[in-house]
Amino acid sequence: MKDKLDIIFNYREEFMCLIRNKFPDSYPEAWPVDLSSKESQKLLRQTALNGVEEMFEALGHLKNWKPHRSSEVPDIDQEEFLEEIVDAFNYFITLLVLCGVDNDKFFKAFLKKHEIIKKRLEDGY
Repeated sequence: MKDKLDIIFNYREEFMCLIRNKFPDSYPEAWPVDLSSKESQKLLRQTALNGVEEMFEALGHLKNWKPHRSSEVPDIDQEEFLEEIVDAFNYFITLLVLCGVDNDKFFKAFLKKHEIIKKRLEDGY
């Protein structure tokens, strides 16, 4: 059985190809993109903003965060909340794919950063 993160990256890249076939201007013919080019930076920026927008949609489902609100909204549609987070995650995975980062490289970067933030916590950062 394949690693779940590998499956996620493969599905995302597959979907990006489907989108590109249907909407040729959506993604370049090949990736990774040239990070120094203006067109690539515009694409990466827009993709990141799309992910942030999806996170804001997820946050819109949270109603009890305001410190000045005295009433509570007991219901949250957890399925819709999760769906929006998955939408955001898909855009962020797309960013990684466009930059030539695969699941192994991402996982190594994740572990490296995990150790950094863990050490910060231990050192009283």
